[in-house]
Amino acid sequence: MGINFHNQGNRTTYTTRTADHSWLELIKKIVPFENVSQALEIGCGGGIYSKALADLGAQSVTALDFSRTMLEGARENCKYYHNISFKYGSAYETGLESNSFELLLERALIHHIKDLDVCFHEAFRLLQDNSLFIVQDRTLEGCLLKGDNSHIRGYFFECFPRLIETEVSRRHKSHVVLDTLKEAGFKNIEVMKLWETRKVYQHKKQLLRDISERTGRSILHELDDEELQLLVSHIDNALPGSSNTSFVEKDRWTIWVAEK
Repeated sequence: MGINFHNQGNRTTYTTRTADHSWLELIKKIVPFENVSQALEIGCGGGIYSKALADLGAQSVTALDFSRTMLEGARENCKYYHNISFKYGSAYETGLESNSFELLLERALIHHIKDLDVCFHEAFRLLQDNSLFIVQDRTLEGCLLKGDNSHIRGYFFECFPRLIETEVSRRHKSHVVLDTLKEAGFKNIEVMKLWETRKVYQHKKQLLRDISERTGRSILHELDDEELQLLVSHIDNALPGSSNTSFVEKDRWTIWVAEK
């Protein structure tokens, strides 16, 4: 089944959060934003992290996505950010000028990308010399950690083991990402891990509603409506505490930082 990024019903599914403090602090340590006049996010989705790059100090941000529907949602989400512009294009062929950016971010993108080589060569073309390319995604190991009251994703696979096959087919191994970055010409590559807060839920009902609406979770589009409700019930029973218990959901990310 999979998520349809071109469906109007999914237009705002990636606009409902803000970048977490833990992510902002890490990126501030990595990127000298005083030197970033032109930043690019490929696979911008709802514009959450394009806004974050602008907030961190990038003078101008280009937000690119292959879905015009997602771009509509991003434009609405970023409507008060006059230094963010939008571009329709793909990670393989952006249509942007070479050597134009000091920073390029691809967050939660590469698990949708089959040909990393073409994707990373395009990134290399777009960046100026000595500029940074940040790739952030979950590895299979991070996805399949046991479910608990902070790692909610683990329950998806506990309840529906067939989803593991989906993750195996789309998650790139860390060493493959590293090797492909090197082959594309990138240097001084660092690999980092981050437990990033996805969202703070004031009570369990709020979390279960988020799951039932598949908000920002492409993996849940692999389940039909009946299966989704079974998952919601499973999580409801598995999570400790009462209906008024708050939860801090976190995801385990891998971040590759490379220099052109």
